[in-house]
Amino acid sequence: MNTSFHMSLPCLSVKETKNFYKNSIGATTGRHTQSWVDINLFGHQLTFIKAEKFNFNSPNYVFEGKILPSFHFGIIVDENTWNNIYSKLNNLDLEVVEKTTFLSNKSGEHTSFFIKDPNDYMLEFKCFKDSKNIFKT
Repeated sequence: MNTSFHMSLPCLSVKETKNFYKNSIGATTGRHTQSWVDINLFGHQLTFIKAEKFNFNSPNYVFEGKILPSFHFGIIVDENTWNNIYSKLNNLDLEVVEKTTFLSNKSGEHTSFFIKDPNDYMLEFKCFKDSKNIFKT
């Protein structure tokens, strides 16, 4: 079964959010008004809704010696897409958290990087060495 997810999140500025995901990430937009926008993030629907200042601060956690944000969301893409996005974001001089390979030589080995969007959400891009091991323990 091939399915997509939908996530709805508050945002500070619909315009800045739309610009970031469209022009920096390369996502497309869908339906929108002045108070919300649908983002097509590789076939998954993110809806950002204009809201007052909000706070999702939560503690970070450590995984394989790296400090990672406990509140984040992300997308799993193939290696070519991952490399293209990573290069593009670095060339845009955005604050990209350095790429790291996790679970090296183990089931679930993947390379990730994080970037903060205009709403202070941490967005993770993952590329698995073997996509059959995404959920394998």
